[in-house]
Amino acid sequence: GSFKMLRAMVGIGIVCALLIVLMYEGTMPRIKQLKAEALEQAIFKVLPGISSTKAFQLNSNNTFSILEGEVKDQRLVYAGYDENGTFKGVAIEAKGQGYADIISVLYGYNPESQKIVGLYVLESKETPGLGDKIEKDANFKSNFVDMEVTVGHDLSSLVNQIITVKTGEKKQSWEIDGITGATISSRAIGALLNASTNEMIPLVYKQKESFNPLGK
Repeated sequence: GSFKMLRAMVGIGIVCALLIVLMYEGTMPRIKQLKAEALEQAIFKVLPGISSTKAFQLNSNNTFSILEGEVKDQRLVYAGYDENGTFKGVAIEAKGQGYADIISVLYGYNPESQKIVGLYVLESKETPGLGDKIEKDANFKSNFVDMEVTVGHDLSSLVNQIITVKTGEKKQSWEIDGITGATISSRAIGALLNASTNEMIPLVYKQKESFNPLGK
């Protein structure tokens, strides 16, 4: 009797495992499609005035080139162009530890003005009603409409570091006015954005012509 019970349990386990694998494989293409669509919509939100985008990969020698073929392990940025094909800026993904889990954002950068012109939270599991204000609070989101990220004369670092300050104490355009009651989450945005901009903005700024194949 015990052998039959064991055999039945093993059989049920195998069937359940097979169903899980089949479900995963069957839904993966749809999940990838939805993520790609959400990312594309986010690009248009963080780069105002664009009508088309093109993906560029960051190569091992820290140069950018147009993405060819499928995305694998490449680090990507997304150039945005207006209806005339004029280069308007680059959308960059950034991730960092929040209060509950990893926060993933997309921000838009205009090399001509040397400013961040938009930020969109792609993924967050912050506390509802508190930490999730980083996605909903209008005052907090306004921090990223005209944020200075000027590259220094050495073209390898920023003149000023992005920091989160207490609510109401913002005095400089590179500062983030924090959210009362969501201090950890708002500071996490500042930290991940500062880390990403210090790495990516000098590279994009030095190579801004590579995103503008039409010379506009």
